[in-house]
Amino acid sequence: MTRSPSPVWHPFTQHALEPVTTRIVRTDGAYLIDEHGRSILDAISSWWVITHGHRHPAIMEAIRSATESFDQIIFAEYTHEPAEELAQGLIRLAPPGLAHVFYSDSGSTSVEVALKMALGFFHNRGCSRSRIVVMEHGYHGDTIGAMSVGERGVFNAAYGALLFDVDTIPFPAPGHEQETLDAFEQLCLGEEVAALLIEPLILGAGGMKMYPPHLLAELKRIATRYGTLFIADEVMTGWGRTGTVFACEQAGITPDILCVSKGITGGALPLAATLCSAEIFDAHLSSDRSRMFFHSSSYTANPIACAAALANLTVWQNEPVLKRIETLEHMHRERLTPFRSDPRFVNVRQTGTIAALDLDVSTSGYLSDVGPKLRAFFRQRDLLIRPLGNVIYLMTPYCVTSDDLDRAYAAIDEAADVIGKAQK
Repeated sequence: MTRSPSPVWHPFTQHALEPVTTRIVRTDGAYLIDEHGRSILDAISSWWVITHGHRHPAIMEAIRSATESFDQIIFAEYTHEPAEELAQGLIRLAPPGLAHVFYSDSGSTSVEVALKMALGFFHNRGCSRSRIVVMEHGYHGDTIGAMSVGERGVFNAAYGALLFDVDTIPFPAPGHEQETLDAFEQLCLGEEVAALLIEPLILGAGGMKMYPPHLLAELKRIATRYGTLFIADEVMTGWGRTGTVFACEQAGITPDILCVSKGITGGALPLAATLCSAEIFDAHLSSDRSRMFFHSSSYTANPIACAAALANLTVWQNEPVLKRIETLEHMHRERLTPFRSDPRFVNVRQTGTIAALDLDVSTSGYLSDVGPKLRAFFRQRDLLIRPLGNVIYLMTPYCVTSDDLDRAYAAIDEAADVIGKAQK
């Protein structure tokens, strides 16, 4: 077994099997440029974070400017203008009714913050509610709390002793939506459910599983009826991926708690925010110091990251981002059409700018050996596409061109013959 000469341990990488990692020396728009000068189409937005394109000029300039005045500032005792302005901007942009913003560093931590907010809300009100309800196949991150509320399986099998129990409702598969609603309502009847945590409209790492907005709206209605908090994990779905700025908009709902990250800075720097209603904030507001919100990280509200996020908001205000998203939706829809009747694929689907289709092979699931073979196939064609097992998906930056998508879909078509047939 050959060890890599590098001491770096890469995420979601089996170093005994994966090739030596290629070095990227520059990024530009929808492309990564490697050490050999090859331009690689970033068809998954570098794990879903890059929205407008790599190194958007306005965001890069905001970062450079912020470094002239700031580095990290303790956020427990002080504040700063980038964080204040960003919080106001996020509240204006988010579904109406959210009133406060808590900063953290990543999608996983934004979810951890949301869970602690929900439990603290009921604890400080003297209520015994502590159960968390999640959806089957969900994924909310890789920290312990986030793993606990995600699907149990290969992702977290080694860490089971550390995970807490949650209640799970079935994924609303077509024709079985009522079973999901009934299961959630039955759990709420026990009056012990603190919150429903859900990825709105699309379950990302669980296989790009999609469900309609009316189901999301009905889940929110049930939660409200029983006094259960509704947490929307929009870490992946936010910032236009589903066709609107936030997926919750399509259901006409405002969550009690909203988790955002990834595209918050346009993908330039790590930052996350957890937005909540005034009622949740007020439950922690007291002359009793023991009722404060006990959470922080060393880099909370990093000023340079906040400046990048502020610039991202300006891009949304000043550039035709939603028009680009609409165009990208249309381009995907056109290119997916022939695949819908193609027997080599099943479950061809799209929500907003996210397109997915399952290669019909004998072995499915995340650990299917078709996944690494597909990745290698796409890599040889200078395409960054990382299938989830046999699930192939595209989630490109919004600057992607028609020719770029033609390349990606042509490679998917070719892969079905070269890789798919070998798996039958």
